[in-house]
Amino acid sequence: MALGRGLNALITSNKKQDSSPDKKNVWEIPVSEINVNGEQPRKYFDEGKLKELATSIKEHGILQPLLVVEKADGGYELVAGERRLRASKLAGLAVVPAVVKNFKNQQKLEVALIENIQREDLNPLEEAFAYKRLIDEFNLKQQEVADRVGKSRPAIANTIRLLELPNEIQKGLEEGKISAGQARAILSLKTEKEQLEAYKSTLGEKITVRDLERKAHLKNGAKIKKDPNLDYLEKKLRDSLGSKVVITKRGKRGNISIYFYSEEELGEIINKIALH
Repeated sequence: MALGRGLNALITSNKKQDSSPDKKNVWEIPVSEINVNGEQPRKYFDEGKLKELATSIKEHGILQPLLVVEKADGGYELVAGERRLRASKLAGLAVVPAVVKNFKNQQKLEVALIENIQREDLNPLEEAFAYKRLIDEFNLKQQEVADRVGKSRPAIANTIRLLELPNEIQKGLEEGKISAGQARAILSLKTEKEQLEAYKSTLGEKITVRDLERKAHLKNGAKIKKDPNLDYLEKKLRDSLGSKVVITKRGKRGNISIYFYSEEELGEIINKIALH
């Protein structure tokens, strides 16, 4: 998977060290000297999978070094590889291989985020919080975040919007009770009460994303579209503008609704339309 600048571009940005984690750059560091970064995006670790990894580490060792930074007051702070560090502790290792780098706070978050996305280790809410931190704390625009992690700007915007869901639904998403697609469909409902009703209905009846979208259209006063030509045109516009588009038609007349969720998105949509 190609992800924007990628880990290699970020890791090799430190010119004081070699550009690849060969043996000269890999240090054996005592486990007790590595502190976990409390700001890293991943919060949930499956205990069963950690035990499996610990068993593998006992047999084969750690195949990919951890990434750490040296702390001013001594010891090291973990940047990437918390799952490997946790499994190493379970396996009883005294030392672990690690590459020591000199990262700024923004780079530490970017590296941790990219590594977890590449491994598909983050749940949608963990991704959303990490993207929002890059925007809020480091004044990045959505497009700049998208460039760094190799995703589209609408994908970043749609993921961040998941943080607008009621807490109960966020917890269900975090625990894997619903998918990100189902959560986005629920989010299109106008009120929290409607969103919670749809969520509980989804848990009980295993409703598909498409069914949720249809229910949302009905709740929001729109008619169910059965014309495949309109579906095709909506998809073409959605792909072109990078945002949600809904076409409603009554006889020969109708409406085209284009949705945006930030000033940045609105500006991009206007620019795309104006350029055409």
